[in-house]
Amino acid sequence: MSAFLLLMGPSMFKEATIRGVTFNPALFCAPLAGLTHSAFRRVVANFGGCGGFWTEMLAAKQILREDPRCSPYLRRSPGEHRLIYQLMLRQDDPIERIISRLAEIGPDGVDINLACHAPVIRNLDAGSSLFEDLPALTSVLATVRRCWPGLLTVKIRLGRDADGWQERFTERMKCFEDNGVDAVVLHPRFFEDKFKRRARHEHLAWAASLTRIPIIANGDIMGSAILRKNPELFKPAAGLMIGRMAIAQPWVFAGWNKPASVDYTKVWTSMFDNILEDFAPEVAISRIKLFTKYYARNFTFGHGFQAAVSNAPTLDAARETALAFLESKPTLLDEPSLTGI
Repeated sequence: MSAFLLLMGPSMFKEATIRGVTFNPALFCAPLAGLTHSAFRRVVANFGGCGGFWTEMLAAKQILREDPRCSPYLRRSPGEHRLIYQLMLRQDDPIERIISRLAEIGPDGVDINLACHAPVIRNLDAGSSLFEDLPALTSVLATVRRCWPGLLTVKIRLGRDADGWQERFTERMKCFEDNGVDAVVLHPRFFEDKFKRRARHEHLAWAASLTRIPIIANGDIMGSAILRKNPELFKPAAGLMIGRMAIAQPWVFAGWNKPASVDYTKVWTSMFDNILEDFAPEVAISRIKLFTKYYARNFTFGHGFQAAVSNAPTLDAARETALAFLESKPTLLDEPSLTGI
């Protein structure tokens, strides 16, 4: 059984220790494809306040073809305290070789993505498809646990929105326990929901009642205001994981208990410089445009900012366009809306 300790201080989620790994605070940055790379994580780390990072989902077999010393996908900077590597695994992957290569980097933990419902991932029998295939899931978890002695987590949703989902979910929780999973990150939406419906955090208490494994709550967590509204709703959780809001506001962790001082121009240019440092130009420009899609939600006329950067033909043009907008002192929104992304 996982060693688990949750400390409740003046603010919830002050600290958590799972399988001997301490997270302080128990506030985590979620994995988001194309976004939570090292370039982004370094910006968040400079603000502080994040207890642990998850990488973007990594195609596990690709790790065997990457050089851990220089790969932008595997890179880890000293400031990225507590880094969990999330994997897209399949039953027929050479799991032992993959874990052995990953172990060379010294991750603080390994996470298996069982939540992604994108057709390209499902067609590979990974993500939500692996969650649904109980024999294959059991095999993958048992193999990972056999060759990985450290912290092992899984990221899940509630499953398919169909009759019997509670029974299927309960079976998976037992599977996680039986195969040595140390923590479950639960995004309480069904696969089909995507982001169209609200996260059903009222299911957290029920999910936690099924298992001894710590549950980390994810989905629609935009800041500490959600705890002030309904602290009892999140009391069953061992920690909170923030995704889309962390992209829009990389200072969300630093501003958890008190307002953070933010230079909006500096945040964007730091991200731009970091991405350019890590990725080849043809990859960097798409990553910069993707980040700007979220970051633009902070501003009243952010849609024009996003469109201008998105249409920029070169990196220099994207930077020039962004600086022109940000240095004009654009009006800030009280709270960014992430509807539609």
